[in-house]
Amino acid sequence: MEKEYTHGELTVFWKQALCQHSGNCVRGLPTVFNVKARPWINAQRDSAEKVIEQINKCPSGALSYHMKSEQKNTRSTGGATIKIMSHGPFRVTGDFTLTDEDGNPLEKMEKVALCRCGGSSNKPFCDGTHKTNGFRGDA
Repeated sequence: MEKEYTHGELTVFWKQALCQHSGNCVRGLPTVFNVKARPWINAQRDSAEKVIEQINKCPSGALSYHMKSEQKNTRSTGGATIKIMSHGPFRVTGDFTLTDEDGNPLEKMEKVALCRCGGSSNKPFCDGTHKTNGFRGDA
């Protein structure tokens, strides 16, 4: 499920299935990202620049944006980088396509957090379960 939150020039997208609930957005820009409010994203509460800066810090790729003035999203042309997070997921960034076991593309992505603990209820994506199931795994 993907939700859109539009304010003038800026549209914020949230893909719930990718969210690992790290809380970076809420801690980083609580005026815009407030889980107790409905809607929980209100881009009107700060500048587009600050909202974009915070979205770019989303570790899972659940948050993204589009500016009305942009013709299309620009993508990197380099390969992917995989970072093993201490006691957490694999963080994959770059230009890549995630495929299923048969090689069928699931989605073209630029950022995602993949489960490493085995406890996610949204595999292959991390849902933050590693924080509560006792997973210990160093890089």
